[in-house]
Amino acid sequence: MVIEHFTGQKKIDRIINKDLPVTTEQQRALETAGQQLARHKPVQYVLNEAWFYGIHFYVNENVLIPRPETEELVEWVVQDMQKQHSAISILDVGTGSGCIPIALKKQLPGATIAAVDVSAEALQVAKQNAASNEADIDFHQLNILDTDEWKQLQVYDAIVSNPPYIKANEQEQMNQNVLAYEPHLALFVPDDNALIFYEAIAEFGKQHLQEKGRLYFEINEQLGEQVVQLLQAKGYKDVVLKKDMQGKDRMVRCEK
Repeated sequence: MVIEHFTGQKKIDRIINKDLPVTTEQQRALETAGQQLARHKPVQYVLNEAWFYGIHFYVNENVLIPRPETEELVEWVVQDMQKQHSAISILDVGTGSGCIPIALKKQLPGATIAAVDVSAEALQVAKQNAASNEADIDFHQLNILDTDEWKQLQVYDAIVSNPPYIKANEQEQMNQNVLAYEPHLALFVPDDNALIFYEAIAEFGKQHLQEKGRLYFEINEQLGEQVVQLLQAKGYKDVVLKKDMQGKDRMVRCEK
């Protein structure tokens, strides 16, 4: 990935012609990238790029690197929303790089899509990605945990979120490249309140979802049943817990 990024030479090019030259500038860039990779910096941050749902995104250390399991969440939303009337509205909570709302907009061009994040730096990245991918997204900087800020937002047909859901005590099990480089603000929740964002968004949805509107969450695989119980306690109907391609509890959908 690094060699192709800096030289334009694909793997097959280098196999066929082992003596393809690189410029001094390219060599310098390759050496710098190699040093960063040796320090466990994720290749997506080294190259400032990631692919999600077939779309190219700019990423830096202010946003999470988009994950394949989140593509499955987007696919679930798309499949459901394509059955609805075209004038649907969707909100993404905790947008990070903007990968979820931009992918949704590409698949559902008639939809009105908004996205929020507490981080101004993350929103800057998301806006850059929306512009480069020609996706019209309405961005807001706000803290979804602050109920006073909810009045900035409208009422939606669907709310989707991949919120922070990793308990602090799970850090020991995580790879160093994640811990050292990806934003902890977007990853971790207190051990004694792991569902803090699900509870807040579910409460928000009671006020800001249309009747029969839907919530879609990506979840911590260890907390699936707890999220289901939370949503049922909040009065949501048809709560569905869905596994990802690896067979892990990864997504939840429910209806107001």
